[in-house]
Amino acid sequence: MPLAVYVLASAIFAQGTSELMLAGLLPELSADLHVSIPAAGLLISAFAAGMLVGAPVLAVITLRWPRRTTLLVFIAVFALTHVIGALTADYGVLLASRIVGAFVYAGFWAVAAVAAIGLVPIGSRAKAMSVVTGGLTVATIIGLPAGTVIGQRLGWQAAFWTVALLSVLSAVGIAKTIPSGRPDRPAAGDAPSLTDELRMMANRRLWLSYATTALVTAAIMVTFSYLAPLLTGDTGLPAGAIPAVLGLYGVGSLIGITLGGRTADALPIHTLAVGITGICALSVVLAVWAQVPIIAIGTVFLLGGFGFATNPALNARVFSLAENAPTLATAINFSAFNVGITIGPWLGGLAIDAGTGYPALGWIAAVLGVLALVTVLFALLPVRARRTARVI
Repeated sequence: MPLAVYVLASAIFAQGTSELMLAGLLPELSADLHVSIPAAGLLISAFAAGMLVGAPVLAVITLRWPRRTTLLVFIAVFALTHVIGALTADYGVLLASRIVGAFVYAGFWAVAAVAAIGLVPIGSRAKAMSVVTGGLTVATIIGLPAGTVIGQRLGWQAAFWTVALLSVLSAVGIAKTIPSGRPDRPAAGDAPSLTDELRMMANRRLWLSYATTALVTAAIMVTFSYLAPLLTGDTGLPAGAIPAVLGLYGVGSLIGITLGGRTADALPIHTLAVGITGICALSVVLAVWAQVPIIAIGTVFLLGGFGFATNPALNARVFSLAENAPTLATAINFSAFNVGITIGPWLGGLAIDAGTGYPALGWIAAVLGVLALVTVLFALLPVRARRTARVI
């Protein structure tokens, strides 16, 4: 595996840490910015909204740009938004910086995926993608709890400065390891074509896969986004224990994505069905027994496992359906992930504002999981059967 693939994974780690760390810092952000917990939670949704728009837009704009230049521009802007975020005490400015940072982060994801695939032989593409995606998993295990500790001990601004520094270091690695040109030069006869990319979007199965991605992600995020106040408020854990519990969630995520990666290529539907069923069941457990520490902590660990076990299958289905024109299809799948990341905290915030309490988040997650299962089951129906169902 080329060193450049691991450099891309390190960049995803830096940016993924920023994506995840606010889940552990909502109380601090709420107090320092003088906003409610749900308002602070919107900083997570804003990040997801930026990614939602950024992935397809930047994928199209930069389709023929040199990969190294594109990646360096994206990560430089990302680092700058975190410098601005660290220097501001204004909620609106911080919200805007999160949106812009997420916009270029989404573009980075899309280009990094294509760049990683172009750096390795065909038989190693899945492995290369697992390494790049693994940067986000490591961010869940290390970056999330570390960012939470730094934010709690030194102020949330320090967490932003740390992400900015990690981004700069990743930029240096990209400049030294990523080829200056594109691996898909026109001379090779396979230059990227916007027409081919758009034509692939007519595949209905692809959009059904996007719906599954969005619903599964929303089911995970509606609970994950508010884990810190749930664990300190309803479960009764001290604030100092939150980084450890979030780290446990990350360990579960690593186990889940490893196991899911072993089964997703051969059994994608089965992997999704098992993972989503686990999310539904565990969400109900958290809704009913959130007040019992040992059950709540164990459930958080298992949620990470079952939630991330679905990730390889969600990505693999898109690559298999759009093999000949993957750039835009992959970018829109990233957007689908972020539709879920946007909807989850928003639905959770509505429930909290309505006075239902944090355990109600588990019931919302279970409903979203059931809807995701419906899309998976619908994907099993033959095309003719689906057409008959529409006529009926």
